[in-house]
Amino acid sequence: MAVVPGKNTVLCISLAGRPGTFGVRFHNHLYQQLGLDYYYKAMTTQDLPAAVGGIRALGIRGCGVSMPYKEACMALVDEIDPSAAAIESINTIVNTDGHLKAYNTDYLAVRRLLEQHQVDPSTAFALRGSGGMAKAVASALRDAGFTQGIIVARNEQAGRQLADSCGYRWQATRGALAPPMLVNVTPIGMAGGVEAGQLAFTSEAIAAAQRVFDVVAMPALTPLIVEAQRLGKPVITGLEVIALQALEQFVLYTGVRPTDEQVARAVAFARG
Repeated sequence: MAVVPGKNTVLCISLAGRPGTFGVRFHNHLYQQLGLDYYYKAMTTQDLPAAVGGIRALGIRGCGVSMPYKEACMALVDEIDPSAAAIESINTIVNTDGHLKAYNTDYLAVRRLLEQHQVDPSTAFALRGSGGMAKAVASALRDAGFTQGIIVARNEQAGRQLADSCGYRWQATRGALAPPMLVNVTPIGMAGGVEAGQLAFTSEAIAAAQRVFDVVAMPALTPLIVEAQRLGKPVITGLEVIALQALEQFVLYTGVRPTDEQVARAVAFARG
């Protein structure tokens, strides 16, 4: 039975350039499983300062922050957790009596996934992207002991800055490089985007790689993941990232940590 929000229902939202359904279904399913009087809704905005001000003014408990707002939100909150301050990018805002504190659960999710998949830190990689999520992924790789990395980004200023901050090299294009691990942290392959059907790396690069990591979560099987699986390569998917980061957001919003079984059911439901 669907939960009907009432006057005492705690509201949580997300802000994204292209709102998806995963977070809505994941959070609301867990609220229902655990009997919590919460409700989650996905939103977008053309006026970010007003939207963040609305979180404070309306008593919205939590807000997930997605592209392209992860960096722009930094100046609009009252406090920044070390998980976000170190990489100057946020993905979660928690409102406690009008005090807005920002976190980055993307970083936490990537660190855990690298451990779960037992990725050897000596593995060299190429990471494509230079935005807020790229900062989270590159910083997680750095802090997990990965020292041989190349940031591939057409935006030289952002690419060099990210590479320098993590001790990696920058290149405008991948060129002839064929590193053992390919990491996509761009919107390439994202459903609904202009590059939805494109590969973030060439088939030749994928064939030469030992592992492929795509942070794009919608669809779960992006063109990059499909091609990597066709070639028999181990993969880390954006669905895994979004599930882990959403779990940490849920805990921050509610103070409740679901069991592994409850999370698994919520993920299955969220995938629809």
